[in-house]
Amino acid sequence: MSQDVPTLYEWAGGAEALNRLTQTFYDKVAQDPVVGPVFKHMSPDHPAHVAAFIGEVFGGPKAYSQNFGGHREMVMHHLGKHLTEEQRRRWINLLADAADEVGLPDDPEFRSAFMGYIEWGSRLAKMNSNLGETCDPETEPMPAWGWGVPGGPYRVPDEK
Repeated sequence: MSQDVPTLYEWAGGAEALNRLTQTFYDKVAQDPVVGPVFKHMSPDHPAHVAAFIGEVFGGPKAYSQNFGGHREMVMHHLGKHLTEEQRRRWINLLADAADEVGLPDDPEFRSAFMGYIEWGSRLAKMNSNLGETCDPETEPMPAWGWGVPGGPYRVPDEK
């Protein structure tokens, strides 16, 4: 892909947009009877940390890795939570609703990449939440999500 193709982070609107997304999302989570209990002891900084994580995955600054430990640390937060499929699906639906509410781009290419990552990440979180051992930091690199592989199913939209 050419170097002038925006990253998903840039296309989404950068840190400001992702912070709006995660704040709106976690406000919804706190009120939800299915996933709310999982986050009842969430720190006030949690939405900003998740925004930094998503931003890094989508090609933005490496703030999460530099400040909070990278993908391994995110995996560690899920260990022992025993997430259910119902919780995973509710999490996805609330996040998709929050994306609409805050006005993340709704073009098919961006939303396909966004939801693809959310689907993949939530399945990984559910799997890791049911593991009894910790992950190996050498095998848990930070994911890098983009528009898809050249020739793959995604294309970069022509204009916003």
